[in-house]
Amino acid sequence: MITFDSIFGQDAAIEWLRKAYEADRLPHGLIFAGPVGVGKATTARALAGLMLCENPANANLCGSCPSCVALQANTHPDFHVVTKELIRYHDKTGKSKGIDLSIHVLRPELIEPAARKAVMGRAKVFVIEQAELMNPQAQNALLKTLEEPAGRTAIILLTDQPGALLQTIRSRSQVVRFGPLPTDLVRKELQTRGIDAKLASDAAALSRGALGVALKWIEDGVIEPARELAEQVDGAFAGRPPADLPGWLKQAADKYAEKQLARDELASKDQATREGLSLYLMIAGERVRNRLAAQTDPSELERACVAIDAIARAETYLDSNVNTAIVLQQLALALERA
Repeated sequence: MITFDSIFGQDAAIEWLRKAYEADRLPHGLIFAGPVGVGKATTARALAGLMLCENPANANLCGSCPSCVALQANTHPDFHVVTKELIRYHDKTGKSKGIDLSIHVLRPELIEPAARKAVMGRAKVFVIEQAELMNPQAQNALLKTLEEPAGRTAIILLTDQPGALLQTIRSRSQVVRFGPLPTDLVRKELQTRGIDAKLASDAAALSRGALGVALKWIEDGVIEPARELAEQVDGAFAGRPPADLPGWLKQAADKYAEKQLARDELASKDQATREGLSLYLMIAGERVRNRLAAQTDPSELERACVAIDAIARAETYLDSNVNTAIVLQQLALALERA
């Protein structure tokens, strides 16, 4: 069973939740805010287990009651996880790619069941993943439920962009902050899972303290291309520009997209490719920023700043759905000038 003791590196968040639970002062609405992959979803599940357990003691669930057994089997009728992909089950055409969390998902998956009694009698817990993807209509529809849910109910919003939530949502919820994990802690945890020491070290450094991100990148084969990209960035600053950076980025992004489509056949290939490009641009930008921090020569500092600006522009263009070939061409030209 996942419990508060299962969570590492988030002592402040866990301590606050323990005290609020023990004092019977848990608010209906909670916003777990922090980077992706640092334990927000795991903590939400641990809190759900505690709230749903029939025989809790000292802020610990029993692990053996019917409620705990059902939660462990992922069949608990009062534990609901809401994701943007659920739109596919509520779209009559069956063609939706689940771009955002709409009211068509929120109403049947949260608002309506939150108004009913708990099936197993103790409580109801709703977890909204990537809550920043709720569109304004969905967020506005959630307000009344946040204010006056039926019975003992917790609505937990997970997000790495709390500022994207409406002020009315934030004012009705308690924000619980989650921070990046120490890199050494992530590396050690990866190694305890049987991952090679070098791979664990590189993944921990690249993920910047996000265990969940490190695990996903290892599974998706991101680490080796990231090493190659780092070599290309270093070579460019040493006067050895890559022969075809746009082509390399496109190929790496396509491979990333293939992994996402294998995991979810209804995912958008174009969107997955753009996500891959954004990922590798972020990794390239981080490599340049690391060089920037280590430089004192004015000309080298200027070159690094120009490169960072070029990468940032490319990321903005991708977010604006500019043609990827044009984005990569402009990026290559800007980097050559730098």
